[in-house]
Formats: sequence, C-alpha cells, structure tokens
Amino acid sequence: MQSLPHALVVMGVAGCGKTSVAEAVVARIGGRLIEGDAFHPAANIAKMRAGTPLDDSDRHGWLEQLGTELAACVAAGERPVLACSALKRRYRDQLRRAVPGLGFIFLELSRAAAADRVAQRTDHFMPASLVDSQFADLESPSGEEGVVTIDATLSVADIATAALRNWSDPSAAPSR
Repeated sequence: MQSLPHALVVMGVAGCGKTSVAEAVVARIGGRLIEGDAFHPAANIAKMRAGTPLDDSDRHGWLEQLGTELAACVAAGERPVLACSALKRRYRDQLRRAVPGLGFIFLELSRAAAADRVAQRTDHFMPASLVDSQFADLESPSGEEGVVTIDATLSVADIATAALRNWSDPSAAPSR
C-alpha cells in the first residue's frame, strides 16, 4: 500500500474549492492547514484586486515562502495541507524541491463553473475577471507523479474521501 505523503497541496484554478477541501482533509488526517492566499504580499493582492493577473515573477517569492512553510511543518512532525493554485508545472516543481514526495490533489473544474463560483464570492480579492487568466496559466498536472485529479463539482466530503483513498489504496482509481 502507498502511504499518505507527509505534505499535500490542494490545487486548481480560482473557485475550485481549494480551501474547503484542504480544511476537510486536515480534519481527517489531523493535519495543519496552510492557506496560500494568506502568504501573498500586499502588492500581489492589490494587483489581483485591480484585475491584473499575477505573472511568474509575482508568484516566485510567494511560492518560495510556501515551500519554506511546508518544509518547516514537516520538520516539526506536522502534516501540512496547503491550499494553493500551483497552476504551472514549474510552480509545483518549486514546491516539490522544498518537500520531496509532496502529494497534490488537483481539483478539476470547467471554466464556466469556476467563473460562476468566483462571481458569487463576496469576501475574496480575486475578481471573476481573472478566471480566464487562471485557465491560461493552468498546466494540468494529471499524469504527474503524486497527483490525484478529482472532479471539483463533487461534494467536499466526497473529494476528501477520494483523495485520501488514493493514498491508502493504490488500486482505487481517483474520481474524475
């Protein structure tokens, strides 16, 4: 049996449910939630609020800080679960360099569903106008080692169950 990684990243485009799923996984494994949005510098948040997408240089320091946080949690014996978009392969690889063996839960969602969900949020700095830029940057991680791809339209409980089942029973196919 394949064991649960020491650290997980719940990833995907805006509106896919990263935080909700990460919270559900944390509750089931006794882990520690790391909310990636809380680590964005003020300049990144201001840029997004203004409707300007982040670029690779905006994300580099943020991802470095997230990798450091993940590694510190693992070193302290904690089981961190990071909610983070991790849209590009190089972003995921940057996090993997910080924590070898890092697992990813990719919440797959259509552009229309993401736009609808983001438009309904009232308490987040990411406007619906940036959803298209998220899909433009997204490099699907499906097929990468340590990645479980799950349909983000499933219930949060079903997503958490499917994700954790993947690591406790490698013969269980991930939900799509």
